[in-house]
Amino acid sequence: MAVAAVEERHLLKTLRWYDGFVICLANPGFLLGSLGYSVGDLGGWGAMMIWGITAAIVFPVQIIYSELAAMFPNKSGGVSVYANEAWRKYTTLIGPVATFGYWIGWSVVLSFLGLFVGSIAQAAWFPHEKYGTNAFGGATIDNGYFSTGSVHIGLQHFIAIGLIIAVWAFNVLGTRIAVTFNYLAGVLLMVPLFCFTLLPFLTGDFHSSNLTYKLNDPGLAWGGWQLALVWIWIMIWSTAPEAAATFAPEYKDTVRDTRKALLSSAAFILLINTVLPFALTGGVGPKTVGLYDYVGALNTLVGKGATDFFVVVMCMSFVLSMNTATADGSRALFGISRDGLTIKELGRLNSRNVPGNAMSLDMIINILFVLFVGNLFGILVASNIGYVLANMFAIGAFILLRRDRPDWPRPIKLPSYWVPIAGVLFAAFALFSIVGIGWFQIAGGGAVYGGTKNKIIGFCVLAGSLLLFLFRRIVQDKEPPHWREETPTHPDTHEAALLQKEMSPV
Repeated sequence: MAVAAVEERHLLKTLRWYDGFVICLANPGFLLGSLGYSVGDLGGWGAMMIWGITAAIVFPVQIIYSELAAMFPNKSGGVSVYANEAWRKYTTLIGPVATFGYWIGWSVVLSFLGLFVGSIAQAAWFPHEKYGTNAFGGATIDNGYFSTGSVHIGLQHFIAIGLIIAVWAFNVLGTRIAVTFNYLAGVLLMVPLFCFTLLPFLTGDFHSSNLTYKLNDPGLAWGGWQLALVWIWIMIWSTAPEAAATFAPEYKDTVRDTRKALLSSAAFILLINTVLPFALTGGVGPKTVGLYDYVGALNTLVGKGATDFFVVVMCMSFVLSMNTATADGSRALFGISRDGLTIKELGRLNSRNVPGNAMSLDMIINILFVLFVGNLFGILVASNIGYVLANMFAIGAFILLRRDRPDWPRPIKLPSYWVPIAGVLFAAFALFSIVGIGWFQIAGGGAVYGGTKNKIIGFCVLAGSLLLFLFRRIVQDKEPPHWREETPTHPDTHEAALLQKEMSPV
């Protein structure tokens, strides 16, 4: 009797730790995308301090994630999968909320930075073409080529859509191609980072008089602490290099590569987050930084003759960030679909062994953002609601798994004092969320970002995750929802074999 077998596709183990480090080179691009608003709110000294503090807070979180990633070497999806594994014993609702919160935090990067690149490219090379709706100020510069009702479409919007499609194409062709592109963009990224961190001192453009400190303003609530906590909440998204953990199942040596990728990325981001706000604001002034006039900043630092080259490499660095966003976010959806917490279609790999359906969803949603949503920075901050909560649940997962699965093999096992450290970090992330969600409001470019509308968008994404969870259980799996699930205390035979392999010397 003939038996037909269907081969299930799996993520391929093709990456090394330095590939993960290069993937996380996206984060300096996120820093540049939020820097102007932070300088406007905090001043140059204040921005340097809060960006540095945020990176220091995030550093030990990455060490915690290294243990969690090594515990589940066959699971893709990063922090949201860790959260689901630990919390489903108590409620299955944490998993989908953490996943979609984590995913939307990465997903909107595509439309936001796509428009950022479009704006920079237009300012440098096509200043007389139609701008349409300003992606940063919330106002309409001109009527553009046409209107979708809420957005006037200009050249920057077409550039953004083109880049979103290009990044999607890079990623659906396979992880190795996407990472190779990241290497090229990562090398180019070093050029603007050099300009913005060292050149102001070498050229003599740096003046400490450009740096101010606004957190001591007597009119600020809680003596400035409220504003500082709100900004830490916002900056967590730009600072955390947890994407390196998302790719844990694809490293050739899961244990060593995951740990090295996370720690090297966190150390690099701590350095850049501390130096760049200080150097760039001191070199070109808070007004230039606050207006996101990076073309003007380059004119000051390198001269107009060299600006075109530096604009090219800076735009490439933002495309790097977009590339990481679609790769990381799609794996989060893929992993949670494989665990039965969202629709089956998102848990399928294409012929190149990458989650093509999840990547295509990212592409479509971000094109819609570009076409129909004007205030993308407000949505970016609103998406932080779910992103920080996902990280909070993942930190809590470390504590719960230590208690509930003490005998589970841990290829990376941290000393016991990391449990109270995780408890402090969990409480800190909860505090950041309460203050951030309650009071975030950023002034920039004549507009104020925050408010009820953007918070509703953020919470609607989380509500949508629960609806998709119910659809998966009731319609696709044809079973009643499980509000709590029994969890194993030991891995099954397949998982145990994988963990044994990971714990064996290479």
